[in-house]
Amino acid sequence: MRPASSGPPMRPSSAPSTAPPTGPSPPLIVTADESLLDQLLRLSAAAGVVPDVAHDADAGLRSWAAPPVVLVGADLAGALARLAPARRGRVHVVSEGRVADDLFRTALRLGAENVVELPLSEAWVVEVLSDLEGDGLGLTVGVIGGSGGAGATTFACALGQVAARTGPAVVIDADPLGPGVDRVLGFERLDGVRWESLQQTTGRLSGRALRDALPARQGLGVLTWSPGRPGVLQAFAVREALAAAQRGHDLVVVDLPRRLDPLLDEVVSRCDHLFVLVQPSVVGIASAARTCARLGGDRVVTLVVRRGAIDAGEVARIVGVPDAVELADQRGLAEAIDLGAGPVRARRGPLGRVASQSLRRARGGLVARVPA
Repeated sequence: MRPASSGPPMRPSSAPSTAPPTGPSPPLIVTADESLLDQLLRLSAAAGVVPDVAHDADAGLRSWAAPPVVLVGADLAGALARLAPARRGRVHVVSEGRVADDLFRTALRLGAENVVELPLSEAWVVEVLSDLEGDGLGLTVGVIGGSGGAGATTFACALGQVAARTGPAVVIDADPLGPGVDRVLGFERLDGVRWESLQQTTGRLSGRALRDALPARQGLGVLTWSPGRPGVLQAFAVREALAAAQRGHDLVVVDLPRRLDPLLDEVVSRCDHLFVLVQPSVVGIASAARTCARLGGDRVVTLVVRRGAIDAGEVARIVGVPDAVELADQRGLAEAIDLGAGPVRARRGPLGRVASQSLRRARGGLVARVPA
């Protein structure tokens, strides 16, 4: 069996592994084959990383634990396997040219995830190395309206604007019938990849490549549909885009649809924190309670209650979620959006303050369990 030229390399098995330590350590290349090393150094340069190199199995063993990924040349895979290094994740055996059958057995003994054939899998190697720029997966938050017209899309965009001040952030539009996050942020005329393009591709997405391809401004990117072209989300595209967004951004905000859908359940399950927008009315609170029950379990949730006749704390008590913040109306909000400035024009405005407060809650891991 040979790895396909357009997809990831072959997997020798589902060998048990543990995640490697995160941190600033560079990737490790273990090979004495100068030709193979030249190819891997070229691919590393294309990915923007500078790897460590071990020219023998003993040196590879000494550096085994720390790197986020290890590329082991076919020439040293057997020698390294005989040293029985500790099992770990993200180890790949790399062969220049045709992969010998016995190399798969060697990869199994080494605990490698893949056998990589060059030059067929060059693009895949670059993507793997490109994704090492961050220290881990970005925080992922979902935003959903407890009832219609609660302002979930506006709040999702506000979270993205505030987060982009300190690191790369992205707002993912998962609601085909919503107003469009690009419209709310004023990004509709920016060039970049949209959902319809991603749903025509297959294979693994690089976090850096996705971040660079999206419509973006001042550290904030968006993933949505082209104006006037909403469509049905494909599950494979959502999974891959969300995983790549997490690898390439400090914060991922998902604008969630208000409909019962297995794909919605899966996306919510990948969120670290869930914000539910609530209108403080009898109908709004009842709808929010159903939404929380529907998406319940062990998920971390915060109610964002629009200011009204019922206090946010009382709304939280009725819904059964102990964590809530109150959001006042923001003067000039519609004008700011119409001008293309996005919902947060000033740090001290209601949206900016509550978005900052909410992000601190999410990053601090405040646990509030919704009713099952």
